[in-house]
Amino acid sequence: MDNSNLRELIDETVISLRNHTQSAPEIGIILGTGLGGLANEIETEAVIPYEEIPNFPLSTVEFHSGKLIFGMLSGRKVVGMQGRFHFYEGYTMTQITFPVRVMKFLGIKSLIISNACGTVNPNMKKGEIMLIEDHINLLGTNPLIGKNDTSIGLRFPDMSEPYSKRMISIVETIALENNIKLHKGVYAAMTGPMLETRAEYKMLQVIGADVIGMSTIPETIAARHMGLEVLGLSIITDECYPETLKKADINDIIDTASKTEPTLTILIKKAVAKL
Repeated sequence: MDNSNLRELIDETVISLRNHTQSAPEIGIILGTGLGGLANEIETEAVIPYEEIPNFPLSTVEFHSGKLIFGMLSGRKVVGMQGRFHFYEGYTMTQITFPVRVMKFLGIKSLIISNACGTVNPNMKKGEIMLIEDHINLLGTNPLIGKNDTSIGLRFPDMSEPYSKRMISIVETIALENNIKLHKGVYAAMTGPMLETRAEYKMLQVIGADVIGMSTIPETIAARHMGLEVLGLSIITDECYPETLKKADINDIIDTASKTEPTLTILIKKAVAKL
């Protein structure tokens, strides 16, 4: 899959999904690593496995379910991705961001993206949540490379505000009202799947990153290309300070994400109600 016939593929997928549901979602939600439990909060209208959706890639990561969920959350129509796609799985940027394109043409105006990440900022600790206010793309490519279809988005989209200040302000207010500790910062993405070296973590500190992950930025770029508002939320699952770096344990990372998920769920549910 590349961008040469992207609109045709989007339309084909949207038509197929309309055979399952006529729901017109307002908000899209991408559930990151260890964060699929929010799907249980959605009053479900339709659940469609990715393998039944034309042109959708299939998630190869064991803790990503691979379902598109339509329903109601906090009184709003939503569509949720339970399971996302990563560059390290071997997918192209077009494939990774294809579900975001489809959600846009299903009707969403806003996109909420969650992820698990490691912190290189000593003021941010494991088990805490960070609002993404900006990002640094270290993936080496992006989903807009290649032919551009102006019916989808502009050739040269502005990225001065990749993450909506309006949506950030809403979540900050919610966190304050519910006594939830919340950071704001810069999310960087590298390809993975290996975690980074001490020298790479040091580099990330020097260039201004607060956290590091392996996702989110391609989806944000595609969303902004199409004029969607984006809210990014990161659960900090491990501490990656180069001076005190310890061996990473993927099971501990998943466990931390799961333990922090209820707090993130509160933020997202209340944010959806106010968007």
